[in-house]
Amino acid sequence: MKVAELIVRCLENEGVDLIYGLPGEENLELLEVLQDSRIRFIQTRHEQGAAFMADVFGRLTGRAGVCLSTLGPGATNLITGVADAFLDRAPVVALTGQVDRDRLHKESHQNIDLVEIMRPVTKWNTRIMHPPVAAEAVRKAFKVAQVEKPGPTHLDIPDDVAAEEVNEGPLPVNWPKRGEPAEREIERALEILRSARYPIIIAGNGVVRGQASDTLIRFAEAFEIPVVTTFMGKGVIPYTHPLALFTVGLQTKDVSYCGLDRADVVVSVGYDLVEYAPEFWNRDRDKRLIQIDTVPAEVDASYNVNVGLIGDIAASLRRLTEKAFKAGGTPVSGLRDLVFGELESFRLDSTFPLKPQKVVADMRTVLGDSDIVVSDVGAHKMWIARLYPCVVPNTCIISNGFAAMGIAVPGALAAKMLYPERRVLAATGDGGFLMNAQELETAVRVKAPFVTLVFRDNEYGLIRFKQMTRFKRTAYVDFGNPDLVRFAESFGLKGYRVAAASELLPILEDAFTQEVPSVIDCPVQYGTENLRLLERMGKVICTF
Repeated sequence: MKVAELIVRCLENEGVDLIYGLPGEENLELLEVLQDSRIRFIQTRHEQGAAFMADVFGRLTGRAGVCLSTLGPGATNLITGVADAFLDRAPVVALTGQVDRDRLHKESHQNIDLVEIMRPVTKWNTRIMHPPVAAEAVRKAFKVAQVEKPGPTHLDIPDDVAAEEVNEGPLPVNWPKRGEPAEREIERALEILRSARYPIIIAGNGVVRGQASDTLIRFAEAFEIPVVTTFMGKGVIPYTHPLALFTVGLQTKDVSYCGLDRADVVVSVGYDLVEYAPEFWNRDRDKRLIQIDTVPAEVDASYNVNVGLIGDIAASLRRLTEKAFKAGGTPVSGLRDLVFGELESFRLDSTFPLKPQKVVADMRTVLGDSDIVVSDVGAHKMWIARLYPCVVPNTCIISNGFAAMGIAVPGALAAKMLYPERRVLAATGDGGFLMNAQELETAVRVKAPFVTLVFRDNEYGLIRFKQMTRFKRTAYVDFGNPDLVRFAESFGLKGYRVAAASELLPILEDAFTQEVPSVIDCPVQYGTENLRLLERMGKVICTF
């Protein structure tokens, strides 16, 4: 068989059923074989969209999402989505076409060193130069992408290699078993908890990846310790739980920050430093830290771990819970009331253009506990991250580490294809929306009827917010927009325009009944609200 056929057989062997990408001259051999494969190729309109789809697929399933491009500009278009997966710990395997081997050593059409370009944003990547190693390379790409901590890998495939004959087959798929911490480390952690006056748990993305949500809740209940989550840890404890302290991550004081500010012991569970830098919650570097994770802690002056429980997260939590005692903790009722109060107070707000709190409240009213929001990056992200409450993990997908604009539409498409029975909402600003709006055509073609809610303010609202905070004036943030309703209709979508605050809720309900994707143009007024948010945070007094 040809190497291209072997690679496709290896992909099937890894359980791949979807590949996102674009055709090109140097990936023709792979595309030819894919036509007769059980793998479905989702032809996107831009390689960045394909990489974002693979990224969100990886986050939602724990399996490596696969994206494919040709060489040169096709491959470089993948990089933003690949980098997003790298910092947000999403398993992805990126495949790129490449020039024939006899052109690699010289200046040649579209020839750039993709292995070097991908090196900083992948866990591992290589160029397949010898046909017999193709099966090994594919197996390693998936193994490295999916083991903790997960992330993207990359295979560069020269066109002449893909066309060569090879006498090999896929390798057996096997996964290493995660270990458990030593008993002496368990005892050291318990000793610290016994002496704690105000312990608190900060739970991150690793709890989601490790499917350790239920175990975390039992641990928190057994020790009676409140839980604050990062943006990417949303839902690992239901927002309705009496120990839930909502989220942190805005890099400034917030209600949840009060619990961290008062804490003398912080138990970090599946927490990646990129989610919320420890310098924001351990400024004096005086807190004792217990780390529960799959790998040792990153080196950071504000994150000097006293005890590290390294291994399977759920297993570590179970071992501690077996020896539970009441550890005390920060009173949470007053803090919870502040956040609930802010969300509830805007449900009936009639201001137009709408305030972001009103939009988030209506989103939560319409979406069920298992439905999915994919948030783009922008001013609206602050409000969704802070106020959108989750009951289960992986129902609010936020680009956090890389914070990449343009993820919402392709990400929502991937989510809807994975879970057609759920409502899926792409929440995006008008800046991020037009960065990958072309994937609406893909959504129509693959029959993925998700809803895109555009927070329209005709500017880069988050940048305006930052400029006003720092310089008291703005620069280069205003722009125009097309008629978003007619824009949507030109793709064959259903378009809506919100003309009053009371219209958003019924429009959202109607949009989710459509058999085609929908776009909602929702005018939003951020300016004063964003500044007031910062002012309120700065005035938070941690007296609870």
